Amino acid sequence: MLTGTPFIPETITVHLGFPDSPAPNVEVDFPSYVKNVASSEIYPTWNVSALRANIYAIVSFALNRIYTEWYRSRGYDFDITATTQYDQKFINGREYFENISYLVDDLFNDYVRRKGSIEPLFTAFCNGTTSTCNGLSQWGTQALAEKGYDSFEILKYYYGDDIEIVSDAPVKTAMPSYPGTELRNGSFGNDVKFVQVWLNRISGNFPAIPKIPAADGIFDTPTEAAVRKFQQVFGLEETGAVDTATWYRITYIYTSVKHLAELDSEGVRFEDIIPRFTEELSVGMQSIEVSMLQYYLAVIGAYYEAVIPVEMTGYFGEQTERSVKSFQRVFGLPQTGVVDRATRNDLYRAYQGIVDSVPPKYTYVALYPGTVLREGASGDSVKIIQQYLTYINRSYTNIPAVSDTGYFGPLTKQSVTAFQRQFGVDPTGIVGAVTWDRIAEVYSDLRYGFDKRPYQNPGYTIK
Repeated sequence: MLTGTPFIPETITVHLGFPDSPAPNVEVDFPSYVKNVASSEIYPTWNVSALRANIYAIVSFALNRIYTEWYRSRGYDFDITATTQYDQKFINGREYFENISYLVDDLFNDYVRRKGSIEPLFTAFCNGTTSTCNGLSQWGTQALAEKGYDSFEILKYYYGDDIEIVSDAPVKTAMPSYPGTELRNGSFGNDVKFVQVWLNRISGNFPAIPKIPAADGIFDTPTEAAVRKFQQVFGLEETGAVDTATWYRITYIYTSVKHLAELDSEGVRFEDIIPRFTEELSVGMQSIEVSMLQYYLAVIGAYYEAVIPVEMTGYFGEQTERSVKSFQRVFGLPQTGVVDRATRNDLYRAYQGIVDSVPPKYTYVALYPGTVLREGASGDSVKIIQQYLTYINRSYTNIPAVSDTGYFGPLTKQSVTAFQRQFGVDPTGIVGAVTWDRIAEVYSDLRYGFDKRPYQNPGYTIK
């Protein structure tokens, strides 16, 4: 399922046959697709109100197929079929009726949705003569128009009073919803949040899948447990990570349990798709996300000579922009200086490659493991943070010492929170890149008598 607010795709890919048939696909621009279907399904001599109501329904139906990735989540390489048995009638190469073409130019980026929901309504319809359905009757729209109904009144007659028209939706290039990199324990971002929201809803129908306590965009141990159980329930390899197959299986099941591709859709609420993290980072921004970006760039810059080092200030200035552009140049990305999804993915991959390959003896203090540490986590990374905090306690007694058990329990959370308050970090009790770096900096200064961060003078450089 596509994430975020619906938009009008520049193009739509139509399969010229039944879903499993060997028929070819054609890619057409979206307005042309709507003109083709409208010219194939309805009569140009009908009342304008009837024509407009039908065009709204055609647009919304097609957008629902795209938004839910109805076919692509099932492994098909198209968005919709050309058959009325499954979708809408599309005749490749046909000409359009002139008045219908003008109406589509005016309406193609308007669609129907339920009030309080985000997704385009699955505007089921039939001709109303040789076939009938629970949705709109095409011939019935003409009868209502002749009685004086306007297009919106016609739509409410068939779909209910709780609908609304979204006007002038933006036109964008439709990209696959899969983020392009595997999500696993330690990942964070909006894509993680969406997976958490989807899995929590799926668990309502499949209670064997545990609820994730915090759908906060941080891929933690409970999220991994939910992913593993989902994979077990639905016959996927139980890795605990969200790869392409798991992502699309999750979106498929989510669409199914919420009936998003049906007239009685449960609906996607606005709060379900609100991004928790900034989608793109660019010059002028100031936030903890910028600090995290700078940490990764600083580490990568220490091991790749061509990547310009950057200071961790939390402000995205010219220095950070130059560093981002140098990273993009090294990794074959467009040198925009803006951190988009593709840049984030390569940034995390590059950083994780360093973490996995650099022996601890080359650093005074440990590199951030790439895994967000929070209550319930365990492992060597937790033990390292516990050791650092206990050493810091010698000088800052308000920061509790903790046993290096390797388990992140309430006492470790208390110590982390106290450290964050002491050193001006958001007191979340969670150890991400920024908190890890700050703890490492203070530990280094107290133990060695100077600031020694893990990305300074590492000992060797990756070419």
